[in-house]
Amino acid sequence: QVQLVESGGGLVQAGGSLRLSCAASGRTLSSYAMGWFRQAPGKEREFVASITWSGSSTYYSNSVKGRFTISRDNAKNTVYLQMNSLKPEDTAVYYCNAFASLRDSLTGNVLNTWGQGTLVTVSS
Repeated sequence: QVQLVESGGGLVQAGGSLRLSCAASGRTLSSYAMGWFRQAPGKEREFVASITWSGSSTYYSNSVKGRFTISRDNAKNTVYLQMNSLKPEDTAVYYCNAFASLRDSLTGNVLNTWGQGTLVTVSS
């Protein structure tokens, strides 16, 4: 298990951009696929995007394709989510987690407990 801390959330107007960061504490993330999930008010946690350990492959939910970009810097032990053209329906608490494979990220088979996340609020 590795501790992960999300940051970068905030209040932004529709059409704006934010970049979220997920920093690992202690152990390296280089051996794991990484993914972002989000939970909107009154809804279940849902998949957003994931990336392989090498960064060579990525996957996105249909709702964020073309707007969000996931990336990673293994040397800095950090994963990012660049969020462009934000919509009010993107409002949620965003979480990151580690996975044994890209397939595991799609099914939510996490390797760590969920952290506190970072809140993204998009105003209309």
